[in-house]
Amino acid sequence: MNIMDFNVKKLAADAGTFLSRAVQFTEEKLGQAEKTELDAHLENLLSKAECTKIWTEKIMKQTEVLLQPNPNARIEEFVYEKLDRKAPSRLNNPELLGQYMIDAGTEFGPGTAYGNALIKCGETQKRIGTADRELIQTSALNFLTPLRNFIEGDYKTIAKERKLLQNKRLDLDAAKTRLKKAKAAETRASSEQELRITQSEFDRQAEITRLLLEGISSTHAHHLRCLNDFVEAQMTYYAQCYQYMLDLQKQLGSFPSNYHCNNNQTSVAPVPSASSNAIGSSALTSTSGLGLTSSSNLPDLKECVGSRKARVLYDYDAANSTELSLLADEVISVYSVAGMDSDWLMGERGNQKGRVPITYLELLN
Repeated sequence: MNIMDFNVKKLAADAGTFLSRAVQFTEEKLGQAEKTELDAHLENLLSKAECTKIWTEKIMKQTEVLLQPNPNARIEEFVYEKLDRKAPSRLNNPELLGQYMIDAGTEFGPGTAYGNALIKCGETQKRIGTADRELIQTSALNFLTPLRNFIEGDYKTIAKERKLLQNKRLDLDAAKTRLKKAKAAETRASSEQELRITQSEFDRQAEITRLLLEGISSTHAHHLRCLNDFVEAQMTYYAQCYQYMLDLQKQLGSFPSNYHCNNNQTSVAPVPSASSNAIGSSALTSTSGLGLTSSSNLPDLKECVGSRKARVLYDYDAANSTELSLLADEVISVYSVAGMDSDWLMGERGNQKGRVPITYLELLN
């Protein structure tokens, strides 16, 4: 027998097996043939595996959306991954916003209150962008990769063996049907032999499938550890972001005491910061029409017992009931109170009174 004859016979046998399975499957659907039922334990394992696969896919896809909301970026990353190439590095959204803020602040002037605040915010946004990258990398490695490995590896093996079990079951039931229809003794003996073989193959495949399915419990345990890693990564990320914003809020609480005019024509000599018991942007001498002043008259303000008039340089929202909200360019009365923090004065507007930050004020003569 040459190779061609062998291949022809093999193809004929495969075609016969496929036809037998198709007939058995059709007759089962039409209720014209009996079907061997799997034992309850195996059915439960199959159901558990299918449920695990469905929810793992949903969780994995939604986690990808959470970590990368841009669908175009996700598609690009998928294509590069399939091509086994590294995707080009690009600024993420916080980093891009941070860079815009820094560029704007630099152009407005780092010495101006607004420019300085923009630069500080931009630097914080870039830190958040870095933390965002770390979250994505950590989550992809410790959470998404194990889930994907299950879908593309373990579950594909289970699905393959499950399909093979289905085919063995169809072969077994087809053999049972042929045995029932056999009348001649010789035909019946051949059918019985076929039934014993198909039953043995079915039992062996059922055992292989059962062993694979019982590994789903171990998969759940592994995914639980991965979930804990994901939660820890998120906790670290949000803690970092909170700390960054807390630091930024403290920085924005006091504007720089030495800054330049927006037109960069005039600069003011450095003055002690508010934390050194001095007023930064408040004084008596205005330059370039922007209310930029020196600190030479600061002692007058600190030692003045009576109230003085002061112009508000920037809007300010009171943080609590002890503070007074301010509007830029309005004039209020201010005075010092013994024991009060050196960064603050008591301000009055009509019958409203509260603490105001001295860096928001320009003392008037």
